[in-house]
Amino acid sequence: MFWRLVVLPNLTPDVELAATLFDELRAKSFDGVGITREAYGPGERMAHALLAETAETLGLEKKADPVGNLYVTLPGADRAAKRVILGSHLDSVQQGGNFDGAAGVLAGLAAVAGMKRAGFTPARDVTVMAIRAEEAGAWFPTSYPGSRGALGTLAASELAVKRTDSGRSLADHMAEEGLDPGFVRRGEKVITPDNTAAYLEVHIEQGPVLEAEQIPVGIVTGIPGSRRLRAARVLGEYNHSGGTPRKYRRDAAMALAELAVALDEEWVRLEALGNRLVVTFCVMGTTAEAGFTKIPGEAVFQLDVRSLNLHCCDRIYELLYEKTAEIAARRGVRFELGSEGGSQPSPMDAGVQAALRRAAETLGVRHLVMPSGGGHDAAAFAQAGIPAGMLFVRNQHGSHNPKEAMRIEDFAEACKVAQHFAAEYGA
Repeated sequence: MFWRLVVLPNLTPDVELAATLFDELRAKSFDGVGITREAYGPGERMAHALLAETAETLGLEKKADPVGNLYVTLPGADRAAKRVILGSHLDSVQQGGNFDGAAGVLAGLAAVAGMKRAGFTPARDVTVMAIRAEEAGAWFPTSYPGSRGALGTLAASELAVKRTDSGRSLADHMAEEGLDPGFVRRGEKVITPDNTAAYLEVHIEQGPVLEAEQIPVGIVTGIPGSRRLRAARVLGEYNHSGGTPRKYRRDAAMALAELAVALDEEWVRLEALGNRLVVTFCVMGTTAEAGFTKIPGEAVFQLDVRSLNLHCCDRIYELLYEKTAEIAARRGVRFELGSEGGSQPSPMDAGVQAALRRAAETLGVRHLVMPSGGGHDAAAFAQAGIPAGMLFVRNQHGSHNPKEAMRIEDFAEACKVAQHFAAEYGA
């Protein structure tokens, strides 16, 4: 792709607008502890309405698709050319932070608002996309229903999954929002490689790397694949904790603890060989039947293994199966792992990465090239054949918690890179 980068002195993102909207989002979705904007629910609906209202005030085009994603567009000189999308999500986990997801949507809005303020017309349409339900894992047992719904890759069967708090299906919640689940059933799509040149997602970093390195912006190389167990358990035997000698015990908790230590030791070994992966027992505990004087007869766990190299995930699961058989035989317990889920790794587009690096270097924005640890809508775009990229913004105190602490000056640096990428990509 032909690349031309010209720094325009009067072309700057409207970071002040974004800061105002961050404050308004927080005020309208604070739950007393953190931020809650439910996927396909009132909190997300409020955030989309705020974006639509702002777009109207700015004189930008706006429309929503049948699954609820919102598109805010600054028209380009060639309306027939493939558009560039700057996007992310506006929903949150329960009692989460204000920046996860929203930073990407407001970075896009800051970019196009700055273009409009400067009287700049991009070569092609630049669209800000507010995506529904990226945090679906916290609400529905599925991944990226908003972006995959737009891309035509959401299976009709996934409409039946139940939201964790309401027990009602994804289709029901879509319909309640005035949307059309039939769009998914019919296999329709609104975003394709034929109408979209690139997708860029700005997102807070969800780990400590940029903060530790004192660098404001990360350029993401890829999104990891995963192998996951959501409903695994160990079955042993409840018995008296004082009256049962060790050799007669079938202790589910100790069996699970032994498994966790074994997988952690393999993680250490794989990292020592130069591999990058994470192994997390997201849930690990005994059940309500275990009283203070009982040997646990049941333990439950969830396991999440992620890496850009799925061979690393496979090695952890090979050891999982070896160790569960060994521990079960020795301790007299039974492991029931349940169904396995997961995802494929999604490398970010090499051309988009190169364009982001050139933009950052030209603008003097300090940056680090790095992989993502978490999953993002950019993965759905990449898997659908859309050239995709991501920018991370330095963020303190992790993510998915009320202590998210992205600095606005770091956000401004990412906005500058995103704006120039959108203004110049393919021009």
